[in-house]
Amino acid sequence: MTNPQWNAVDAYFTETIAPADEVLTAALADSAAAGLPEIAVAPNQGKLLHLLALTQGARTVLEIGTLGGYSTIWLARALPADGRLITLEYDPAHADVARGNIARAGLEKIVEVRTGAALDSLPLLEAEDAGPFDLVFIDADKVNNPRYVEWALKLSRPGTLIIVDNVVRGGKITTPNPEDPAITGTRELFDLVAAEPRLDATALQTVGAKGYDGLLIARVVD
Repeated sequence: MTNPQWNAVDAYFTETIAPADEVLTAALADSAAAGLPEIAVAPNQGKLLHLLALTQGARTVLEIGTLGGYSTIWLARALPADGRLITLEYDPAHADVARGNIARAGLEKIVEVRTGAALDSLPLLEAEDAGPFDLVFIDADKVNNPRYVEWALKLSRPGTLIIVDNVVRGGKITTPNPEDPAITGTRELFDLVAAEPRLDATALQTVGAKGYDGLLIARVVD
């Protein structure tokens, strides 16, 4: 579902208050040239992640789903020089593109890209005592979103912010008994968050260059 007016408004927002720079533009261009799917967050959404990380005072960030590193760059730019961002990417080819984009941004000392299935990498982070993370951004396969949030909780502290992308599914999130496993997983995510006393959450619908979708934002309270 797309709408020319949504695209025009997103373009206006981007041009006026979330302008791209050469590094971000090159990251998208290199991702497209490498054949990565064009599913990175929109520029104004990247700026939102950046501002949330700044507002959070984040020093440590965990990202689940790197793609070409576009959102990674937005988040890492919000961290102090001694900050740390670990991003998990399933596809080695995507991870290679992301590493190049991150290096161009001058963020390779802050960002570590780990390759492999996130559900294999997350227990390793726990074993390494890599947490707690101040902010967790989840933008990977939707079927496993509930498991990713469970792991985010294990690797968090009171006050950690957990953000999950693509939770509206073009409005199909309300479909009863959905056949699409991505919708099933997302509905399970909402059930989990609603029942979890350690999370205080809301969700927002978004429209724009990326179509009709939305974000879930949760704060760890205990």
